[in-house]
Amino acid sequence: MNLSQRIRKFLNWETAPKPDIKLLPEVYSHLKAFRLPLILTVLTMMVGTVGYVIIDDFTLMDAIYQTGITFTTVGFGEIAPISNTGRIFTITLIIAGFAVFSSAVGILVAELNRGNIVAILKERRMLYKIARLKKHFVVCYHNEYTIEVTQQLRANHIPFVVIDPRPEIHEWATEHKYPNFLQAEPHAELAMLKAHLSSAKGLITLSNSIADNIALIASVRLFEKEHDLPRPYYVISAAESMSDVEKLKKLGADTVVSPTKITAQRISAMAARPDMENLLEEFLYQSDNPLDMEDIVIPKYSWAVLKKLKETHVRQITNCSIVGITKKDGKFMSMPKGDVLVTSECKLLVIGTHDGIKMTRDILRRREKPKELKFV
Repeated sequence: MNLSQRIRKFLNWETAPKPDIKLLPEVYSHLKAFRLPLILTVLTMMVGTVGYVIIDDFTLMDAIYQTGITFTTVGFGEIAPISNTGRIFTITLIIAGFAVFSSAVGILVAELNRGNIVAILKERRMLYKIARLKKHFVVCYHNEYTIEVTQQLRANHIPFVVIDPRPEIHEWATEHKYPNFLQAEPHAELAMLKAHLSSAKGLITLSNSIADNIALIASVRLFEKEHDLPRPYYVISAAESMSDVEKLKKLGADTVVSPTKITAQRISAMAARPDMENLLEEFLYQSDNPLDMEDIVIPKYSWAVLKKLKETHVRQITNCSIVGITKKDGKFMSMPKGDVLVTSECKLLVIGTHDGIKMTRDILRRREKPKELKFV
């Protein structure tokens, strides 16, 4: 460990995160056209230096200097008397320098007009921006669902990256204010590396094609195994029919949303209880609502394990209510009574304010009984 590393460690400085993919080699491939002007420049400098040494007996350094100022046409003049033959040679050298310079400018303009170098540099800047994200979501394929989903993610301050293979993604990103986006095939490993999937929380695939969603889910689960990640990604997908929902769940999707089923449920709920039409939006989807709902997982080491719900005194301490409990085997119990036992790795569905839920989560994840119980 060198001195700079020791200083960084002592001051607890973190190095800036870097993307998993480096795009500079791609830039180098587009600079191959500049090899000819570079070779001609070197040859011209060599010929000019040798010419001045032979024709006018210049020293090596004087010859190099005279060739340089002549070749670049800076107009500093002659550093020593030059013969007529030397002047003719100088004129030839100036014309050669102008030709090489003009060809280099032409090649540069042509490459800039193609836009390849500029596009690569923009993407490189985007990759460094994405590399700074943590626990973000990778949203794949742009469509009307993507627009709504990204609006909700942005409103809840959840970072995300949008990936789509179509070139129009640049226009859509500007129109719909995507802060991070990539033009790539989402199921390709290169796209996953560019999206910094190793630090992501999960992935959302919203393609209208079931084949795209299947390929993406399989690729993500394979990416997990190959990179030996500590935790699995939370994968959300969309499907039109119930048969597609089952397929995607079997392939590894954690949650599959069916717009058809959701629409049917909403319409039936509105028909049965018209007065409850906007309850879900007002309660869950509005960011300015003071109430929130969350599943809190009880770890094995929690002090609340094998305690009755009424013995935890969650209601009295945090002013939050436990409205449901999901056992480890997946069975859900709504509105549990106070005599129900809290078991290891179960989930408590808690409703309350944002601060109250945060306090409840902190209390239930402690190893020792909280001091707040003494005042209840």
